[in-house]
Amino acid sequence: MKKTYTYIFFLFGILILANATQLLTSCNAGKAEGAATDSLATHADSVVNVDTTKMPGGKYGAAVKYGRELMLHTAYYIGPEGINGHYTGNKMNCTNCHRDAGTRPYAFNLVRSFKDYPQYRAREGRILSLAERINNCVMRPNLGRPLPLDGKEMISIMAYLKFLSDSTQISEKTKGLKNMAVELPDHAASPENGEKLYATHCQRCHAANGEGKMRFDKVTYEYPPVWGLLAYRPGSSMHRVVKLAQWLKSNMPYDKTTPGKPFLTDAEALDIAAFVNDDKIHQRPAAKTTKEEDYPNHEEKAIDYDKGPFKDPFSEQQHKYGPYKPIIDYWEGKGITPTI
Repeated sequence: MKKTYTYIFFLFGILILANATQLLTSCNAGKAEGAATDSLATHADSVVNVDTTKMPGGKYGAAVKYGRELMLHTAYYIGPEGINGHYTGNKMNCTNCHRDAGTRPYAFNLVRSFKDYPQYRAREGRILSLAERINNCVMRPNLGRPLPLDGKEMISIMAYLKFLSDSTQISEKTKGLKNMAVELPDHAASPENGEKLYATHCQRCHAANGEGKMRFDKVTYEYPPVWGLLAYRPGSSMHRVVKLAQWLKSNMPYDKTTPGKPFLTDAEALDIAAFVNDDKIHQRPAAKTTKEEDYPNHEEKAIDYDKGPFKDPFSEQQHKYGPYKPIIDYWEGKGITPTI
């Protein structure tokens, strides 16, 4: 009888212990799940950020570090007088547009690029790999020739972009992945007003002739050109008035803005972009081949892309400077979301 009671108490003890363990595990899991949810909410509500001091070691780490160097000092390594090859045709650096080597919020941020490609690109009318997209930048704003896909430079840039992707948890709601939107007015952007604003806010760095300021060693620019035969060419993203205005709003003047806190109004950014991209008064380098065709599917053209033919009734002038709302309304009326 005594043995029976001992056995019953033993089973009862095991049952209590099992229930307590299950309850503790459940609580901890709930806490972990709650922490994960809180973490995701925090990431969704935070500004994109990467600690680039925590790069990996070894040969992969060396590639990551060189890829970052290429972003920061493009002209030094692969410019017209580059020490590791002559691929870009001007002395601009990737970081001139993708600020802080692609990590600055609201400045053509590159943290998601490794995850986002391959993707369909309306400008090319086909799916592009990440390597092809990198070479787009080398060839268009940097007036260069394609990097070899299996070369050290391409692999290092890809490694760096993978490091950015691996080093941060981001969601679609993370702030700063895209440039800040600008409110589009009911009237066209004004190059004339933009000229006055350029003289006030931009000329001190980019010069009255728009050709920027070369660094003391002549290797690259202290302030890059915004027009001229060594600036970005037509077909580059920056040559679109709305796209450039979005970037200007978040980034210029460089010493008067902080991420997410613009200095220029939306209207001012649009007017400066209209002046800078006014091809009637400013020269730009031409495409190297006449075979190049942007937006082969004409209904997919960005609203501020100014070269016809178009599949809408609006002129090149209106596509370039606006007003853009009638163009947006036209395409939305056909059930198509226009590219902005």
